Amino acid sequence: MTDKHASVARPDGDGLPQQQQGMLEGLRILDLTTVVMGPFATRLLADLGADVIKIEPPEGDSSRTYAPHGAPGISGTFLNLNRNKRGMVLDLKTPDDRKALDRLIETADVLVHNLRGPVMRRLGFDYEHCRAIKPDLVYCAACGFSDDGPYAAKAAYDDLIQAGSGYAALSIPLTGEPRYAPAVICDKLAGQAVANAILAGLLHRERTGEGQDIEVPMFETAIDFNLVENFAAAAWSPPRGKPGYARLQSVYRRPFRTADGYACILPYSDANWRDFFLFIDRADLAADPRYARLKDRAEHFDTLYALIAEAAPLHSTDEWVRFCDPANIPCMPVIDLADIAEDPHVKAVNLITIVDHPHAGPYKSVRRTVRFSAQAFKLRRHAPLLGEHTGEILEELDLAANPAAIARR
Repeated sequence: MTDKHASVARPDGDGLPQQQQGMLEGLRILDLTTVVMGPFATRLLADLGADVIKIEPPEGDSSRTYAPHGAPGISGTFLNLNRNKRGMVLDLKTPDDRKALDRLIETADVLVHNLRGPVMRRLGFDYEHCRAIKPDLVYCAACGFSDDGPYAAKAAYDDLIQAGSGYAALSIPLTGEPRYAPAVICDKLAGQAVANAILAGLLHRERTGEGQDIEVPMFETAIDFNLVENFAAAAWSPPRGKPGYARLQSVYRRPFRTADGYACILPYSDANWRDFFLFIDRADLAADPRYARLKDRAEHFDTLYALIAEAAPLHSTDEWVRFCDPANIPCMPVIDLADIAEDPHVKAVNLITIVDHPHAGPYKSVRRTVRFSAQAFKLRRHAPLLGEHTGEILEELDLAANPAAIARR
């Protein structure tokens, strides 16, 4: 990959060091995505050093509106989701701004969007148009549903995908009704799939010189994700039973109440269960053939989890951890997200640090979680204000002299 854009990043007055950017330095990514799925994907790539230009409509990404705000358009969600990016406003309904995007495509390696296919075609920026400008462009549509199916025109949000992909229905054996996870889990897993697909497209281009038209549908991605462990007996044709992993469908599988809180206590291996039975003074169970091996225990998950639930309140959370850790029994206190920054491991690995946004003030920044021996993580840019770098980018395109092109900045 060339470094033709190595000089693109420049100091922007935020006080952050403008050092070597990372393994994707020299790559330019045009980010026409909003909310979570697409911005999460492009943040992963920005954290690896790519010059990600976040292109927003005049009203901005809707995630800017989430309360509370540290500055106009800078929400708590937006802060970490859009770091290490430059921000630009383009109104693609206007000729001048469409021309500006055409010029940007000439300089880009990747264009990623999360608009439905008919919308992109109506705006005039489908793959065929973009490929005519930049034949080796990696073009990625982060969509709700594949363009080939009957759901292609449906709006897609995380709740919708949880409902349609089977995820919400997994709660029925446990609660008697479907439930949504209290997290935008489908958005985030699809965002990782988008980032992986773009990297694969770039590798293909490096090897062949060819661009790619990539589609990452959230619905299909979530179905694949949910079936990994839940295909089970339904994986055969005809099915040998219902889908679902029995251990995960036990009503007793939950954090257990201890003497002073809640904890995950998860004996798993044969040795784990023997040690656990001895710890709770049930040596008779250690010799019980029903619990000797995993294939035998698999038929008695409810009984075993109920046993843990009965024993857990007899000891404090700390006592459980002090017993389980030396015995290699998985055990962890239930930690509230409000307290996660004070966890000793989180602090030891410097996962969360306090940094100062020049407009929004001090905030907690979560570093890139993947570690590379050859390249440390750098926070190069804070999340941009709406259109913060529009003038700068237009200057790079030699469009700043065109008053019509910058009149709305």
